[in-house]
Amino acid sequence: MSAPSSTSDQGQTPRDGRDVRWAAHRVARRRELVDATVRAIRTHGAGVGMEEIAAQAGTSKTVIYRHLGDRHGVYLAVCESVDARILAEIEQATASSGGFATTAEVNLPRILGAVIDSYLRLVERDPEVYRFVVRRPDVTLPDDLPASDPVTGLSGRIADNLTHLLAQLQPDDAHTQGRNRALAWALVGMVKESADRWLENPDGLTRTDLARHLAAFAHTGLAGHGELPTSDGSAPHPRRR
Repeated sequence: MSAPSSTSDQGQTPRDGRDVRWAAHRVARRRELVDATVRAIRTHGAGVGMEEIAAQAGTSKTVIYRHLGDRHGVYLAVCESVDARILAEIEQATASSGGFATTAEVNLPRILGAVIDSYLRLVERDPEVYRFVVRRPDVTLPDDLPASDPVTGLSGRIADNLTHLLAQLQPDDAHTQGRNRALAWALVGMVKESADRWLENPDGLTRTDLARHLAAFAHTGLAGHGELPTSDGSAPHPRRR
């Protein structure tokens, strides 16, 4: 009696080892091409062309299209790479500044400063890559862009982190959840707009100083967070001390 197939019990078609190796090759090749695209952006600026990307990768435009798709596909691939870098740096900065504590020991100024500075570091280190991401290439965009816009998606994930932080400052209930998320989005918008303007005209302001000023401004605005009367005049939820 022959041994049963390891895949037949699962009702799945067995995968050929070559398929697995080819899939791994495609992932690695895609990563290589994205890295080459980023280098091309650094060299030629945010308006880099497909010919320049292909030259940087040492291949043809046909290969770029095969692995990354059209120019919009290239844009999405670069955004995905930048997205991962920013979120990883924000998580690292948050952890090194005390993390999202579960008690009143949250150091809001320090965490705000770390999160803001981690975002600004990308702007300072890779200004053309940043411009490439926030200024979408001139291509025909899909009809569902609002749902798939990578810039909005990244902002949303940063806002999620900040919402979680604000939830540590007062009870996390139906009364505060919506407000926390609105304030988190306000912080994201403030930092993004400030970063965009600073990139165009630093006016003698260093990244460290900008991060410090924005963190101080944000903390001042949040100092009364949860202490203002509600719309119906009732007492607000007390802040955690």
